[in-house]
Amino acid sequence: MKTSRIALAGVVAATLTLGACAGAGPNQQVGGFSGALIGGAIGSQFGGGTAERIAAGALGAAIGGLIGGQIGANLDAEEQRRAYIAQQQAFAAPSGRPVRWQGDDAYGEVIAFEPVQTRAGYCREYQHTVYIGGRPQQAYGTACRQPDGSWQIVG
Repeated sequence: MKTSRIALAGVVAATLTLGACAGAGPNQQVGGFSGALIGGAIGSQFGGGTAERIAAGALGAAIGGLIGGQIGANLDAEEQRRAYIAQQQAFAAPSGRPVRWQGDDAYGEVIAFEPVQTRAGYCREYQHTVYIGGRPQQAYGTACRQPDGSWQIVG
């Protein structure tokens, strides 16, 4: 039960951090909140031990918040799940290789670029393009590999 509270606190903290972005409109705030919750729930299903599940849940919340906050509330839960999985696959894919996902009303692709060694560790910048109504919307970020092998969004 204490572990569940810690995981929930991590999801709430990530949600509040992402929702506090200056200039975020109501759709972005709702999308960020929804994305963080869905991402946290999906992410917590990965990993073998309790600590791994907490880390995966927090990572899922960060990715879901990024997708939700950037794109708004325009993706349904299944599309957000598919986008999250594609993002995770892109971090492990060769540089520049697009990883595509398809939903009912939206689709997209994630491209992770050449890895670099930084103070934060082994990191990759990435581009996530989501097409809604045929119009591309892009989100950019940086993910760094953690000692346990998971990826953490750092920017």
